[in-house]
Amino acid sequence: MEEQEGTLPQKADFSGWYNDILWRAEIMDVRYPVKGLYVWFPFGFGIRKRVYGILRELLDRDHEETLFPLLIPEPEFMKEAEHIKGFEEEVYWVTHGGTSPLDIKLALRPTSETAIYPMYALWVRSHADLPIKVYQIVNTFRYETKHTRPLIRLREITSFKEAHTVHATWNEAENQVEDAIARYQEFYDRLNIPVLISKRPDWDKFPGADYTIAVDTIMPDGRTLQIGTVHHLGDHFSKTFSIQYEDTKGQQQYCHQTCYGISERSIAALISMHGDDRGLMLPPEVAPVQIVIVPVIMKKREEEVMQAAELLEKELQNAGYRVKIDNRDLRPGAKYYYWEMRGVPLRLEVGPRDLDNGVVMGVLRSGGKESLPRANIISEVCRKMTEYTAALQIRAETHIKDHLFIAKEESLVNEIVSKGVAAVHWCGNRECADRLEEIADASVLGTEVRTDLIDQSAGNCIICGKPGSVVTLIGRSY
Repeated sequence: MEEQEGTLPQKADFSGWYNDILWRAEIMDVRYPVKGLYVWFPFGFGIRKRVYGILRELLDRDHEETLFPLLIPEPEFMKEAEHIKGFEEEVYWVTHGGTSPLDIKLALRPTSETAIYPMYALWVRSHADLPIKVYQIVNTFRYETKHTRPLIRLREITSFKEAHTVHATWNEAENQVEDAIARYQEFYDRLNIPVLISKRPDWDKFPGADYTIAVDTIMPDGRTLQIGTVHHLGDHFSKTFSIQYEDTKGQQQYCHQTCYGISERSIAALISMHGDDRGLMLPPEVAPVQIVIVPVIMKKREEEVMQAAELLEKELQNAGYRVKIDNRDLRPGAKYYYWEMRGVPLRLEVGPRDLDNGVVMGVLRSGGKESLPRANIISEVCRKMTEYTAALQIRAETHIKDHLFIAKEESLVNEIVSKGVAAVHWCGNRECADRLEEIADASVLGTEVRTDLIDQSAGNCIICGKPGSVVTLIGRSY
């Protein structure tokens, strides 16, 4: 693809910046002729592949990857009334095979519980069959009626990682919930994305779950983005789908289950958290190109410079880095712009003067230029990558701290959530929550917040004044 003309909107105009960067950095093409469906550019897909590679690595420790069908028969889909009620407005239905009407309608999965759990009823017989821990990375379809936004709110979620586990007891399932939360925390730590983990209120939990733990981050405009959920399903679905096991005493028992998912919203958060007015800023682990080498050519020494660049590329590749030489017939400034837009962590410039001085000029995407000794280039590159990753982490943590506020007065909540997320004391009463959401024009996100950024001690409910109330997050969400 040729470089897109024009300048990137400033990040302060987050909506314009976000939509533009997807195109200019070659992440997604939004011009597909169906609303809410988008096409991955190869560069964007390279980011996706590496992000989901981390997820696979974390889950493959003790989960098995699998694949269940996209189509779900209507009778299976409709079995669990509470679950279907949560999705009935979003389901795409297949009603014909060619020109012939189907005897049984087929749903395109909005999520896979009703595709997977009938099979669990066949697979589970004895306590020896437990636990089951599987996951799949698939596309799901939801007829989204709100404003669609690439990677954030879609009609085809192209990259949905969903894990589904089966256990003998409620407590074992709860332990799995905690394990899933720990893996999600590790996942986002590796992407340098700080997260807020909290328990969703009962009216906002996953349909059919005992409880839901959600993972959120704060976007540049102060709105929250849910980028992961973990659900304790209890024995709700096992009773619906007859998932039972014979215990050690020969008695039939219902299983207890969990499910947890992450979608390409994780990539939306990655882009939004780290990008700046010049484009993407990617963590080295997921950058398709980690280092770009830009030869600074002078005609008299062109061959010498190119040979030095190629030798440098080979040495870095042998050390395990993803490296590219940009030898296009363009001005150096145009090349810098191109790779900065794509978030390449480190640029190495090689020119005649550098060769004479035995150095390579290193420029981090986060800023800063430094001459690096050519003789120690591998250790120097490693040092610069560590410096760059630390800078990303500090910037992201500062952003979260700058958008998380304590709200002690009811009259100030609306003002606070216009800038970020408010932490308030709430008694747990639904009427107080409704009043709080009305005042703030925002949503209660969750309680039992797992963060050291706010004081978690009990206080008085901001609405009714009831003492002993817990800290609750409230904000405007995507």
